[in-house]
Amino acid sequence: MKNYIFYLSITALFISCDVAVETDVKVGENKIGYEVSDNGEKTSLIAGDMSTIEVWEKYVQAHNDGDLDAIKNLNHDDIKIWGPDGAIIEGSDTHIEFLANWFKQNNPQWKTKYMIANEITENDTLKQWVTSCHDMELMVDSKSVKINQIHDALILDGKVKMFFINERLLVENK
Repeated sequence: MKNYIFYLSITALFISCDVAVETDVKVGENKIGYEVSDNGEKTSLIAGDMSTIEVWEKYVQAHNDGDLDAIKNLNHDDIKIWGPDGAIIEGSDTHIEFLANWFKQNNPQWKTKYMIANEITENDTLKQWVTSCHDMELMVDSKSVKINQIHDALILDGKVKMFFINERLLVENK
């Protein structure tokens, strides 16, 4: 009788631990959040391929080095950039022209705080993004200005297709 109670208890324990979990994520994928579409629909964000971070690291380093050739080689020809002030830069040549002047006038330098590779499938198309945070220091009217930036960059075929920049001024002692 003791064995019967023991086996019954063990069976009840295993049955109570067998919980089914529903998910829209494939086996081996790691859901890290979601994106909300314009119509309010949530789509899962998945941990992305680390190779996209390598592309973005090279891109940021090329900016720190003022290496316009490296930047151009990492740009898609039809790159699109949304700046923090609402400006939109379209096309690699326009981007390089903008950077040439900006580098001369302001000498910006970025220090990476974090990078996150993430991906989303929209209309059966995989989109691979890197979300990153950087502290940037640049010269404005011979004075050092420090800014914190968040970038969201779409990486396609090992190149930067588009990115968004959000920023805030860093104020000391605040």
